[in-house]
Amino acid sequence: MINELYDEYEEEPKNIMAEMDDLDKKILELLRDDGRKSYRKISRDLDVSVGTVHNRVDKLTKSGIINKFVPVIDHEKLGYTLTAVIGIEIKGGTISFLTEKTEFKDNILALYDVTGQFDGFIIAKFKNTYELNKFIKELLKEDNVIKTYTQTVLKIVKEELNSSLIDFDV
Repeated sequence: MINELYDEYEEEPKNIMAEMDDLDKKILELLRDDGRKSYRKISRDLDVSVGTVHNRVDKLTKSGIINKFVPVIDHEKLGYTLTAVIGIEIKGGTISFLTEKTEFKDNILALYDVTGQFDGFIIAKFKNTYELNKFIKELLKEDNVIKTYTQTVLKIVKEELNSSLIDFDV
């Protein structure tokens, strides 16, 4: 019975931890600070060959530790000055259906399936309260959405959704 429930949602994750040594960790830390840092600069900083850095970054990418290199965007400079944290209650299923909805993609930064009072949480950015209101109204039109609970962020103390802050103990 429990396996049938898993099949309805998604595949159970495989907990395979990739192997990393100290050099891999040092390379990750340098790339975390500046994803555009050249292999040549990394090789100089770590006193290893450029080929070694290239091979290590390639290995980290193929193993899935590095998923992609992306810019960290300042949303406020693009006019998105309002951040909302939205709890969502759903009739069965998961919040993942929102990833396929084009009407929501411009605003959503993060989607989380969670435990507790709500089934999921959305972290989203908006240019103003009009956009937020429209987003919530469209969200409530979805057949499987029961209710939402919205909080607006007054001050962003720390926000680094595009980077890991894990201390690699180097």
